[in-house]
Amino acid sequence: MSSKDVVQQAQQLWSMLDDMSQDDPQAYQTFIQKHMKEGLEFSSPPQVHSCVRTEILGPKKGVLYVNVCGWKRVPAAQDPSKPVPVCGGRLETHTDPDGESYTVLDVAFSPSELRRSEQHQSGGGGGGELDPQVYLLALSFAQRQHGLSLSEQYRIHSAGPRGSREDVQQRLECRKQPGSKPVPGGALGPDAVSSPASLLQHISSLRLEDTENQSSEIVIGPTAAAADPEQNKNKKALIQVISSSYAPLQPQAPHYQLLVIPGGGGGSRGTVELTVELPRVLSVSECQLSVSQTDVLLEVEDLYLLLVELPEAVDEDSASATFNRKKRRLTVRLDVL
Repeated sequence: MSSKDVVQQAQQLWSMLDDMSQDDPQAYQTFIQKHMKEGLEFSSPPQVHSCVRTEILGPKKGVLYVNVCGWKRVPAAQDPSKPVPVCGGRLETHTDPDGESYTVLDVAFSPSELRRSEQHQSGGGGGGELDPQVYLLALSFAQRQHGLSLSEQYRIHSAGPRGSREDVQQRLECRKQPGSKPVPGGALGPDAVSSPASLLQHISSLRLEDTENQSSEIVIGPTAAAADPEQNKNKKALIQVISSSYAPLQPQAPHYQLLVIPGGGGGSRGTVELTVELPRVLSVSECQLSVSQTDVLLEVEDLYLLLVELPEAVDEDSASATFNRKKRRLTVRLDVL
């Protein structure tokens, strides 16, 4: 939306408010108070929930700290089947007191999405810990948006966020492409909302900022895979980067163990047991499993791809799969023919 369109809409709204103030003063006061409150909430600074530390493998090795934030400027998904918007700030490199350099990145989600993640991790009761999938998605954002190659391993940084609240807000608000000027309008102070006109002006500047900053935002799709294979063909990627030139991440081959368990009599020829470690999977519904008499194909969209040749011919109709959510481990059992 252009600045002319925003100004035109603001003028139309102001004309409407003039009429309302004359016809229904009480409704006018209620309207103004409601939107002034929403404007203050919208412009509140980001809140760092937690910080994770991982290793940068390339293009230059180093240490990366990612501050995972809740920010009311980031909208929540309309429903669980819709993508989840995420906003990332600029990369900054600093030096600690020991002279070691490190890099910091801030990644913001809607506060409601972080609360939902806490509830999912704790089984519905909250408790402060996020689902690990949130951290993995934040790290994936760093890789795709900034062209980094990161280690799969990370840990929670117990010392808290890297940088002050002001540093985090500045990095997230000034996230445009190099050479562009930031749009004025940080947190709203008392003078900034002293009148409806000033509030409308501030909201207009925020809308312009949002339009100009799409290159630093991504949307994250649902993590659960559709049961219908035809639906999976048309399903969006787990992470879709807007206006990015980076190539998508390639699925990795997970670690696995293959055993042949002898039969215990009664005509049983034995069982083939395949155990696969899937640390980035939350539910068996994310896994697409195809079984034939001679091999097993496992796919987890954008994350894992595994084809295993079986040592014995098996009965594909006997296949059973169980997923240990705590250990993130998938076990597939098949009867030997």
